[in-house]
Amino acid sequence: MTEIGFALLVFTLLLAATLVGMVVRPLLPEEHKAHETVQLVQLVIGMLLTFAALVLSLMTASAKSNFDTLTNDFRSYAADLIQLDVTLRDYGPEADAARLNLRLYTAAAIASTWPADVKPAATVTQKTTPPENIQDRLEDYRLGEMLNIAERQVRQLPAQDPLQKRVMEVALSQFDRLIQARWRLIEVSHSSMSHPFFTMLTFWLMIIFLSFGLIAPRNALAIVTITLGALSIASAIYVIVDLDSPFTGPIMISSQPMQEALQHLLR
Repeated sequence: MTEIGFALLVFTLLLAATLVGMVVRPLLPEEHKAHETVQLVQLVIGMLLTFAALVLSLMTASAKSNFDTLTNDFRSYAADLIQLDVTLRDYGPEADAARLNLRLYTAAAIASTWPADVKPAATVTQKTTPPENIQDRLEDYRLGEMLNIAERQVRQLPAQDPLQKRVMEVALSQFDRLIQARWRLIEVSHSSMSHPFFTMLTFWLMIIFLSFGLIAPRNALAIVTITLGALSIASAIYVIVDLDSPFTGPIMISSQPMQEALQHLLR
């Protein structure tokens, strides 16, 4: 389900719960509408509101933390690509084939991970259609194979002197770090949101809005206020789900670090 789908679902459920409360209220006996009963309901609502607010704030903080971590990891990954290219350039013209494959990999990774962005030049863009699912695009075996090919080309380079041998060792070490960083990005990009926990939170919110419907007066201002409250909760859910989906929606990881890395590799 998309981010807007989650938000609309929560918004609809909250309004439905409120409507149920408003329908049930006239059917209750008069003793259930006594002042003491209303006060008890308000106390329970206050307790649930505190729990819901705490959970929403923790979920927002967790989603934002994961989003920031992934953003910083992509910046570090782009820097690793640049450093590796500089090392291969120091090796000499013999490493040009490996540098070309590194450029091809970087361009293909950009085109696959951010299909909505302006694609790199056709000469360095992967000529295959990327998978639809973002997780499949990140784990695309074709991207991993392009990186492995570049590494094998470096391993096969003939070291003519101690300097080239040392540069090759550094390059291979950087390749290992780059491959590890790629898999770390793939793992961190997985959703961190617990669906059972999210379902339980929605259930709490429905109970709260059901209680609103039981005690709210039947007038336009009360209905508008409850609707705005449901809309605010749904928008918070939208932000949380969007942050938890860093490659889709309005809030997403920028491709700028990888684009800048490609520009350095093309020099």
